[in-house]
Amino acid sequence: MSYKIKEIFYSLQGEGCHTGMPAVFVRFSGCNLRCPWCDTDFTTYTELTANEILDAVQHLQQAPLLVILTGGEPSLQVDDILINALHAAGYTIAIETNGTHHLPQGIDWITCSPKEGSTLTIKSADEVKVVYTGINPEHWKDEIHTSNWLLQPLAKVDITNTDEVVQYILGHPEWRLSLQTHKLIGLR
Repeated sequence: MSYKIKEIFYSLQGEGCHTGMPAVFVRFSGCNLRCPWCDTDFTTYTELTANEILDAVQHLQQAPLLVILTGGEPSLQVDDILINALHAAGYTIAIETNGTHHLPQGIDWITCSPKEGSTLTIKSADEVKVVYTGINPEHWKDEIHTSNWLLQPLAKVDITNTDEVVQYILGHPEWRLSLQTHKLIGLR
């Protein structure tokens, strides 16, 4: 079994509850949704086995720490083989998913970033991070359970709605602000 990998790199988590935490990111290529604000080119990738991914992760950071499976949509490819290999090496595993596909067991932290018009198959996550496009995000509370509701401004070149997001959160204090701090400070 091989996985289509866009890149593997070591950096700081820039979004959500783990902002500022060092992590190895395994970015999978491909997605089942076509979000207009997506900033990743998924036309090129390298096919790697679970052992090759583990070798690359260990090469970047040998001390057990957080590995974040991201994409694209990692749930299209992530399976028990990869989860078991990373856990056996002592890593904590997080995933950033749009929630439209089932996840294998054993993922330690689930970040669901649902998209308007999609149907969620996962019903619970550790955090839900909604990119605010001007559509009221409250309906997601009927579809997925979490203790951490995060609202993130839309961030495209020359387009941001940060002021609108701040005003929404001030009126709905159960939401917290999530910024793409990695981009603000010039990280990947």
